[in-house]
Amino acid sequence: MTTSTRRLFSALAVLVVIGLLALAALALWPTHTRSIASLSNDAPDSQLVERGRYLAMAGDCIACHTAKTADAKPFSGGLAVASPIGNIYSTNITPDKDTGIGNYSLDDFERALRHGITPAGGTLYPAMPYPSYARLTDEDVAAMYAFFMHGVEPAHEENRKADIKWPLSMRWPLTIWRRLYGPEVAQGGFDAGRYDDPQVARGAYLVQGLGHCGACHTPRAVTLQEKGMDDFSDLYLAGGPVIDGWVAVNLRGNHADGLGNWSKEDIIATLRGARNPHGAVVGSPMHDVVIHSTQGMSDEDLQAVASYLKTLKPAAATPSSYTASDDTAKALTTGQDIGRGGALYADNCAACHRSNGKGNVHAFPPIAGNPSVLAENPASLIRLVLTGSMLPSTKAAPSNLGMPGFAWRLSDGEVAELVSFIRNGWGNKASTVNAAQVAGVRKALDEEKEAAEKHAAR
Repeated sequence: MTTSTRRLFSALAVLVVIGLLALAALALWPTHTRSIASLSNDAPDSQLVERGRYLAMAGDCIACHTAKTADAKPFSGGLAVASPIGNIYSTNITPDKDTGIGNYSLDDFERALRHGITPAGGTLYPAMPYPSYARLTDEDVAAMYAFFMHGVEPAHEENRKADIKWPLSMRWPLTIWRRLYGPEVAQGGFDAGRYDDPQVARGAYLVQGLGHCGACHTPRAVTLQEKGMDDFSDLYLAGGPVIDGWVAVNLRGNHADGLGNWSKEDIIATLRGARNPHGAVVGSPMHDVVIHSTQGMSDEDLQAVASYLKTLKPAAATPSSYTASDDTAKALTTGQDIGRGGALYADNCAACHRSNGKGNVHAFPPIAGNPSVLAENPASLIRLVLTGSMLPSTKAAPSNLGMPGFAWRLSDGEVAELVSFIRNGWGNKASTVNAAQVAGVRKALDEEKEAAEKHAAR
C-alpha cells in the first residue's frame, strides 16, 4: 500500500469517527422543552374536559389508539400500524396507572404529544405524528390532558412490543431522527399571523396540527420524514404513500388528481358524509377519519378546513388530466367496438356507474374526473376492483352502500384492461395499468389476509 493510499484511508477513518461522534452527540444532547405545568388542573371543570374531548376527536386519536376488535376498549391501544420495517402497535392512552398514561403529569403528556419523548426519555416511533402536534397551543394540550385523565375510562391493557427485528428494533436512532425532523416547539406552536383571513388561519391550524393531514397526504423522503410540513412547501398535501393498500390522494388545487374542481361545499360534504358529486371515500384509513373525527367537527371548523385547503396552489404538473367528453358514453351505448376493457366495464360496472361514467350523486361515485381514478399511482383503483368497498355510514349519509369485489371472477390481465379503460374514458387521461401491477396488489392482499388470520389465531 502506497503512502498516499494509507493517508487516504486514514482520512476516511477520521471522517467516519467524527461522523459517529456527531451522531452520538445528537442523540445524547438533551432536548429543550418548557414546562406548562401551570395550566394543570387536578379537578378540571366539565367545559375543559368537553373541549379536550372535541380536540381529541378532531385529532382522530381513537382511530389509532383502539384495536379493531369487538371487545376493544376506547383508547386502550393495540392497533397494528404497518411500517417499512415491521408492525408498530399503538399504545394504551387511557388513565390506567399500570398500563396507560395515568401516572403522566401534564408536562409528561406535553413532551410525548409535541416532542415524541416518553417520560423515561426515550423517543416514540414517528407513527405518532408529533411533528404535526408540535403546532398545538399550550391551552389545547392542557385541555386534551384534562380529557384523557378525567373523561376516558381506564383500561388495563398491556402494551404490545413492535414486530421489528434487531438491529432495526434499537430505539436510540429514533432520537437522531427526532432531532433532525421533529420541529422544535415555539410558544404557541403555530403562527396564525401568516394568514390574513382568521378562518383560513383556523383551518391551517387544524389541517397542519390536530388533523395531521400531512402525515398521510404528503410524500415522504427515504428517511421517512414528510417532505413538507406546511404550505411553505409545494409538496405539502401533494399526495402521499400507500397506506394499508390505499393511496393518500393529492389535496392541493390540481384539477385532475387534486381538489381543483371541488368547491368548499364539496370538501365539507366529504368530511361530513364521505361523499360528494365528484367522488366518495373508499378505503379503511379515510373511513376511520370520517367516522371517528371529521363528521363530528363543528360547521365552523369544517368551513375553516375547506377554506384553507382551497388556498393551496396546484402541485407540480402530474401526468393525468381530465377534459369532459361523451365519446366513451356514445361508444358504450351504440355498441361500438370498445375493446376488452370496455366490454368488461359494460358487464361489471355500467349498471351502477352508468355508461356516461357519472354514477349517481347520492349512491355511486362518478368515474369521469374522479381524482382517485386519476391518481398517478393506480393502487387504490386496482384494490377497489379486486376487493370492493363499503361507503361508511355517517350521520349526514347513513346509507352504507357498497361495491362488490371482482377478484374471484377477473384475472390480473382483465383487471388491468378494465382499470386502464376506466382511467382513459369519458375524458380521463392517466397511465395504463399492466397485469404485473395487479398481481402485486393481489399478492399484498393475500399477505394481509394471512397476517390477519395469524393474528386472530393468537
